[in-house]
Amino acid sequence: MSEILLFDKWSFDIPEPEDKSLRDYIMINKPQYIPHSAGRYNVKRFRKAQCPIVERLTNALMMHGRNTGKKLLAVKIVKHTFEIIYLLTGRNPLAVFVDAVQNGGPREDSTRVGSAGTARRQAVDVSPMRRVNQAIYLICAGARSSAFRSIRTISECLADEIIHCAEDSPNSSCLKKKLEIERTAVSCR
Repeated sequence: MSEILLFDKWSFDIPEPEDKSLRDYIMINKPQYIPHSAGRYNVKRFRKAQCPIVERLTNALMMHGRNTGKKLLAVKIVKHTFEIIYLLTGRNPLAVFVDAVQNGGPREDSTRVGSAGTARRQAVDVSPMRRVNQAIYLICAGARSSAFRSIRTISECLADEIIHCAEDSPNSSCLKKKLEIERTAVSCR
């Protein structure tokens, strides 16, 4: 039996994420040809951790009313994005995306503590599951905002966002938002 490749091109044989806490939540050991499994990952709490990471990216692209439910369009966007990532970096796009997810999630956040009148903010650590969720959301939101009313396609913007995030570049809107969240958490200690 031949190896299952994403889009018949990209191998799932990439190294495990360096961050040990995220290894259980970045699912790369479920190979699939396209990121469309029709799995019911929201039926039970924490089951979305079993959803392949590329399919989670595809699902995150289907936001903002006019894109809701258009999964085949989102799959096509991810396919073009991975092509662009390979052309720009020469690396396996799956490995680049996993690096971006590792770098994109904030490690510390702030939450409201106290009842009605005396509410104040308190710094808290972020769980690994939320770090992955927030990284994927921030990557998609940054790509969506840079593609809106622009001549560049969403695939190009998403590829740039993933590459910048994987390289810890200050041009990434995901990393800017992450640093902003962590800065407010530090001020609330």
